[in-house]
Amino acid sequence: MARTGRTSARTGLAPFLLASSAIVWISAVIVMGILAYLVSEGTRGDFVIYSLVISVLTTIFYLAAFFLAGRPGFVLLFNLIFSYLWLVVVVFTASSYTYSNSSLLHAVEAFSFIAFFFLFFNVLYDWHNGFYRGGARTTAVV
Repeated sequence: MARTGRTSARTGLAPFLLASSAIVWISAVIVMGILAYLVSEGTRGDFVIYSLVISVLTTIFYLAAFFLAGRPGFVLLFNLIFSYLWLVVVVFTASSYTYSNSSLLHAVEAFSFIAFFFLFFNVLYDWHNGFYRGGARTTAVV
């Protein structure tokens, strides 16, 4: 089968997307571990539970996203959904933990921002590859 210049087979994530997705996953695991520790120590609050749930969901779904890398729409969908969820986590942690004296809370704030930052660039990168470089995208058939 001949390959033309406009179509390309995507057999995996691009190196930038793979590295930034790995950073997002590692940040989510770190946030999950710190928040799980804080919850086990008795720290309560809606934003703590929300942040913990988002970090757990990110950890689970990003493992699945690594295997769905050949389907470009799914990766963009994961990145778009989780970027908005992590934006809310960043806002919650920034408003609640900025003036605390706990280094664990500052670490949660920092790694939440790192996860959001790289998710945002994942969205931009995948969007650019899908629409401006002639990447593999599907069209609806009526």
